[in-house]
Amino acid sequence: MVSIRRATIDDLPAMQNCNLWCLPENYTAKYYFYHSLNWSQLLYVAEDSNGKIVGYVLAKIDEESDDINGHITSLSVLRTHRKLGIAYQLMSAAHKDMQEVFNADYCSLHVRVSNRAALGLYEGKLEYLKMGVEEKYYADDEDAYIMKKFFKETPELKNFLKKKEKEENKNSEAKADSGTQSKEEERKESEKSIEQGDASNSQTAAKKKKKKK
Repeated sequence: MVSIRRATIDDLPAMQNCNLWCLPENYTAKYYFYHSLNWSQLLYVAEDSNGKIVGYVLAKIDEESDDINGHITSLSVLRTHRKLGIAYQLMSAAHKDMQEVFNADYCSLHVRVSNRAALGLYEGKLEYLKMGVEEKYYADDEDAYIMKKFFKETPELKNFLKKKEKEENKNSEAKADSGTQSKEEERKESEKSIEQGDASNSQTAAKKKKKKK
C-alpha cells in the first residue's frame, strides 16, 4: 500500500534519488532544499508500507509572474510503482494546496513533446491545456509543451478558449467544404461513367447493325 503525504526535509535525499533513477533532468540537493524552504506546502511524497519513497512532486509558486500561479518543477514515480494512480494523487495534492494556501490562478508545467504517458495524465485526467511549444527546452534539444491547468476563469483562459473555438469552427468549415467538393467530384465522375457507358452501348449497337447488313 502507498500513502501520499507532505514531504519533510528528511525526505529530500530520497526524493533526489528517485529523480536520478527516473528522469534525465536532475537537480542538486541545494535545489530541493530551496523548494522545501520556500514552498514546503507544495512538496509531496508517495511512501510504501516499508517506508520507502517511491514517488514525489516538487512544486513552487512562480515569483517572476505578475499573477499568482503554481509551477510543477518535477514529478517522478519509480517504474516499479507506475500505473497505480500515484502520479495523479501527487499532482492533485499539490494542486489543492496551490489553491487553498496560495490562492493560485493556475498551475503550469513543461513536458517533452514525445512523452505520451505524461501527456495522457496531464491532458486526460488532470485537464491541463496545451498553451504552446517551447523549442529546444531540454538539454538534448527536444521541444516542450507549455501546459496549464486553470483553477479560475482568468482572462488568459477566456482568450485561449475563444481562439480554440475559432480554430475548431474553421477546421469544421474546411472539412465541410472538402466534403462538398468530394461529393461534387463523385457526381461528376458518376456522370462521366454514365456518359462513357452510353457511348459504349451506342458503339456496340452500331456494330451489330453493320453485321446484320
